Amino acid sequence: MKNLVILGAGTAGTMMANHLHHTLKSPEWQIHIIDEREEHHYQPGYLFLPFDIYTPEDIIKRIEDFIPKEVQLTRHRIDRIIADENRIELTGGTSIPYDVLIIATGAKIAPEETEGMKGSEWQQSVFDFYTFEGALALRNKLRDWPGGKLVVHITEMPIKCPVAPLEFSFLADSFFKHKHMRDKVDITYVTPLSGAFTKPKATEALEHLLHEKQINIESDFAIERVDNDKKEIVDYGGKKISFDILVTVPTNKGDEVIERSGMGDDLNYVPTNKATLQSLAHGNIFVLGDASNIPASKAGSVAHFEAEILTENILHYIHGEPLKAEFDGHANCFIETGNGKALLIDFNYTHEPVEGSFPFPGIGPLRLLKESRMNHMGKLAFRWIYWNMLLKGTHIPFVSATMSEKGKQF
Repeated sequence: MKNLVILGAGTAGTMMANHLHHTLKSPEWQIHIIDEREEHHYQPGYLFLPFDIYTPEDIIKRIEDFIPKEVQLTRHRIDRIIADENRIELTGGTSIPYDVLIIATGAKIAPEETEGMKGSEWQQSVFDFYTFEGALALRNKLRDWPGGKLVVHITEMPIKCPVAPLEFSFLADSFFKHKHMRDKVDITYVTPLSGAFTKPKATEALEHLLHEKQINIESDFAIERVDNDKKEIVDYGGKKISFDILVTVPTNKGDEVIERSGMGDDLNYVPTNKATLQSLAHGNIFVLGDASNIPASKAGSVAHFEAEILTENILHYIHGEPLKAEFDGHANCFIETGNGKALLIDFNYTHEPVEGSFPFPGIGPLRLLKESRMNHMGKLAFRWIYWNMLLKGTHIPFVSATMSEKGKQF
């Protein structure tokens, strides 16, 4: 019996378990998935928790509800990957051998990387919303906050879901308007980038929305420290921005198991072929989702597209066939803009987001890089799609794993 082992039962790992369960129907292979957690979190839902749009029950389910019964689920902490010996070492000394390994260990926030970020004001006036605990603490703070200076801040790139901080800013604007206290809140968006986003046309559209909503933007801000006493963030050039509430996206890093295994870069991401999703160091190891260092967005849609292509490449590898260099960095992301509207962007390694229609050229019904209520409905519908289609490895009709140029105004 040969072992295919998946590390991580988050979005990417769960999708791969389901894809391979459907396609690797050989008595010679046993699929294992290893994760110490009991709960599966719909991480895009963290964005909505602080504004009481979602409840905890909307975003938390049991891991085993999404793992096929034929896949062996091992709930245990992973100590390290011994790649030269083709085995996983669990805490306590137990080992699981593998013939093929899929790393889907994700990414985590690391506030300790920035001086003072996790200081005395952590979850008092300094918050994140990239964790369940952080989003819940922020919700409790915002419920009776009287107003003041709200600073939404990105420490450094790359981060999971790079549009989420912008969405938070837009939703905050809408939230305080509905509470009839927008005039009491000064919102500032602080980014290390030279503009609101990484792509020029999307940056232009998003900065227009920031100005329209009277949200200040501070770009090229490379944070050095958080001053808890003065409630300021300070960059390396000495620039200071004061806050009453700081909503920060700390440095994102790959899982510590990658560091312990000596397999990652400086941020614990695994060096990966960006087209085949094969590890650059080990032929029988593949990487997808937030765990890799490929230059694609760290988002659920990207993991979904990767999973469809990686499933085929796993089968090619097992059968001794050449891998297909097909993944093009395809990302498809809704951007909540508040007041029941959203943008949609669709892009890849070589094409930036542009205007157009999606998924049907000239018809839509979704509009690219334009606000619409239909896009907002699509964003809300994504939660149902996530639980009922994406995790179960079901193909989304009319949406291909690689980006289509049709319907786009290049």
